[in-house]
Amino acid sequence: MRKPLSLIQQEERDGFWLLLPAIAVIFVITLLPVIFTFILSFTDTPLSNPSPQNFVGIKNYLGFLLSKDFWNSIWRTFYFTSVSVGLELILGLGIALLINSKPIGWQFLRASLIIPWAVPTIVNGAIWRWIYNADYGALNGLLYSLGWIDKYQAWLTKPFLAMNLVIVADVWHSVPFIALILQAALATIPFEIEEASMIDGASTWQRFLKIRLPLLRPAILVALVVRTVEAFRVFDIIYVITQGGPAFGTVTISYLTYLESFTYGRLGSGSSLSFLISAITLVLALLYIRLLYRPEALR
Repeated sequence: MRKPLSLIQQEERDGFWLLLPAIAVIFVITLLPVIFTFILSFTDTPLSNPSPQNFVGIKNYLGFLLSKDFWNSIWRTFYFTSVSVGLELILGLGIALLINSKPIGWQFLRASLIIPWAVPTIVNGAIWRWIYNADYGALNGLLYSLGWIDKYQAWLTKPFLAMNLVIVADVWHSVPFIALILQAALATIPFEIEEASMIDGASTWQRFLKIRLPLLRPAILVALVVRTVEAFRVFDIIYVITQGGPAFGTVTISYLTYLESFTYGRLGSGSSLSFLISAITLVLALLYIRLLYRPEALR
């Protein structure tokens, strides 16, 4: 028996009033700061007086789009994001396939993945800063004891090398996230499908390309979107390990936002830079969805 229309409308009104406190909290905590920051992005408000003032229109946005420092930081950010996320996907998929094959000790391997992922990013950065230390770092100690270097090296004094060493630290921290997502997705693939393909004579590589990879597409999409957004906004690990150096060689777009807002005291331009970051990450997420999302794979 169908409910009367008046009763349905009453339930909808009751549901709205029940949700209203949560909506208000979300508005105050999330939307209100975003709106305030958006207003700031059209001003030249200094950090010393953070109330919106001196409206300048789109001058802040145009200034960054015409700035060499902005485009250099964008290039560094894309390099960091593409290399780190690419390595994380390859290594994470390999680990997921290894765990799914259930070798000896696979349960211990799966449990141990939690350790690097559970370490806070700041702590992870401090660990790797110690590893890379020029005077007493573990990397120098290991390579020197193996005879691969004849003296301790200052690893973080070269911009390109420093960027790649930060990527190594980020990959170590984030590979478990992708590995666990893909391993969980692999566990849902019915064994009967692969068994039938084995009977038909499909090789291991063919089963991976034709069965596992297409069925893993939704999980890969989730992992890529989450990690790409996080990597594109990377700040904390760079702040701890290199603080943007040497010679601004590891200044990413988020670190440039920090410099603009809190080092140079230009809160208005820093706010506009944060919205440029949001626009770029949104485009990247939509691009991933466009390339990887296949509704038929979910049926």
